[in-house]
Amino acid sequence: MKCKKCGSKASVNMRQHKLALCKDHFLEWIPEQTERFIKKYDMFRREQKILVAVSGGKDSLSLWDILTRLGYQADGLYIGLGIDEGIGYSTESHRLCEKFASERGLKLHVVDVAQEYGQPIPVLAEISHRGQGKPCAVCGLAKRHIMNRIARDLGYDVLATGHNLDDEAAVLFGNTLQWAGNFLVRQSPVLPETPGLARKVKPLCRFYEREMASYAILRGIEYIYEECPFAQGSTSIYYKELLNKLETDKPGSKLTFYLRFLEARESGLFAATKESAPNLHPCPNCGQPTSTDDFCSFCRMIEKAKVASNPLP
Repeated sequence: MKCKKCGSKASVNMRQHKLALCKDHFLEWIPEQTERFIKKYDMFRREQKILVAVSGGKDSLSLWDILTRLGYQADGLYIGLGIDEGIGYSTESHRLCEKFASERGLKLHVVDVAQEYGQPIPVLAEISHRGQGKPCAVCGLAKRHIMNRIARDLGYDVLATGHNLDDEAAVLFGNTLQWAGNFLVRQSPVLPETPGLARKVKPLCRFYEREMASYAILRGIEYIYEECPFAQGSTSIYYKELLNKLETDKPGSKLTFYLRFLEARESGLFAATKESAPNLHPCPNCGQPTSTDDFCSFCRMIEKAKVASNPLP
C-alpha cells in the first residue's frame, strides 16, 4: 500500500476514507482535519482560551497535542478519581498527564477528588449507591461538575474533550435503541454555553478510535492502554463491539451513521421529542446550575459522604 500523497510506503490505511498515508502525511492530515471540524462546527476561535480534559488516554492527550500544534491556547485538566484497583489506574494516568505536560512546557491543572472532597470515586459510589452497581454514574457526575467548575472559575472560554467517533457512535446507538429523544437532541459536536455552564466541544468526534491510536503512536505520545477497571462489561463497550462488526463488513458505516444523524438533527427531525428546558438556578452551595430546590446532585452526594464518614454518636 502506497501513500496517496507522495507514493512512499503507507503507514496508515483508512478503508472508510479510501485513503492510505505515510507517517509524515498522516501526522499532517489529522491536524488539518481537526482544524476543518473546528471551523465547520464553529467550536472556538483562535483567541479563545481552551481547557482540555485529559485522562492519560490516547484521545485526550492527542487532542491536547493537536490543538497546541495548531497554535491554540490550550491548557489541560486532569481529575484524579482515586481508581487504583489492580493496575493503579489513576496513579498511572496522572503520571502520564504530568509527563506529557512537562515535556512540552504546557500548563496542567490537577484536581484530586479525594483531597478536594474527602473520598475517592469508588468510596463515594459505595456510599451513594449502597454498594449496588459500578461507580460509573458517580464518576460521570463528579467529572462533569469539576470540569465545569474549573472552566468557569479559571476563565476558560471552552471545555474540550477527546470523544472520538467510536464513542459518539456507541452513545448514539444506545440512545436510538431507547429512542431517548432528550438525549438525542443534545448529542452534538458542540454544546453551547449557558448561564453557569461552560461551552463544551468535541474536536475529535469524526475520527475513528483506530486513527487516534495511530496518531498517538506515530507522534510518540505515551498513554495508558488499559481501560478503567470498572468499564469491563459496560453497555457502551458492548455497543462498540457490535458497531465494529458492522464496520468490518461495511467500512465507513460508523461515520455515515453519525454524520446522517447530525444532518437529521440540524434539519429539526428530533425537535418534537425535546422536552421543555428545566428551570435552572444556582446551587446554594456551589453555585452551579441545578433544577432542584435543594443542593445540586453533586453537592448532595458530597454531603451524604460527609455524614457517612462522621456519623453522629
